[in-house]
Amino acid sequence: MPDWMIVSFFKPIVAGANLPERLIACLGAAIGIALTIVVCAGLPLPPADLPIIVAPLGASAVLVFAVPASPLAQPWPVIGGNILSTLVGVTAFHVIPDGTVAAGVAVGAAILVMSLLRCLHPPGGAAALTAVIGSQGIHSAGYAFAFAPVGINSIALILVAMFFHRATARSYPHRPGNLPATAAPAGLHLADIDAALEEMHESFDISREDLDALLARAERHAAARHDSAPPPAPARGGPGGF
Repeated sequence: MPDWMIVSFFKPIVAGANLPERLIACLGAAIGIALTIVVCAGLPLPPADLPIIVAPLGASAVLVFAVPASPLAQPWPVIGGNILSTLVGVTAFHVIPDGTVAAGVAVGAAILVMSLLRCLHPPGGAAALTAVIGSQGIHSAGYAFAFAPVGINSIALILVAMFFHRATARSYPHRPGNLPATAAPAGLHLADIDAALEEMHESFDISREDLDALLARAERHAAARHDSAPPPAPARGGPGGF
């Protein structure tokens, strides 16, 4: 296999990612999950056959620590998305007798509810599915499962993430960056970005405000590069010219 193909396989697919950032994300996720288990293990949770921590939280940790600027990784999507999706899953399990249909409806309805309430969070789909295909203990807990352990797990993870990101000088909850006050105004505006997104019919894992700030900074760097470029060399004269 050519070297360029090997390198391309390991090239980060997330813009701005580098090795130090990935290592910090790994450390954060490890600490976040471990401390969440420790915190939740000390709480008086209902039935003993319920898990201390639910599997979807591992996916939440990937978002919260590896891409903390993502709109899908913010506190409300994590907490609201996991809890609401679990409630949807419990409802689907009790209302729909066929497990296969209940599983599909649970995930689809969870996406709808999260989208309407502005808390879209991919692990929420797993939380909804867990409520349908989980153990007898999960089924016996009913709607309480959405709050303990799912809700408690989500809140604990967010609190750990807030302390960790602050300790490592990162913004969480994420706030879109702004250009310095001395910078020239960008040629693009949010309305232009909205129009372009509408035209592409795609969803991207970045907020429109962050996208606006990114494009504005790119314009500023392009202008600075243009201003610092050497002037073109004068054209040489034809035969006999100077």
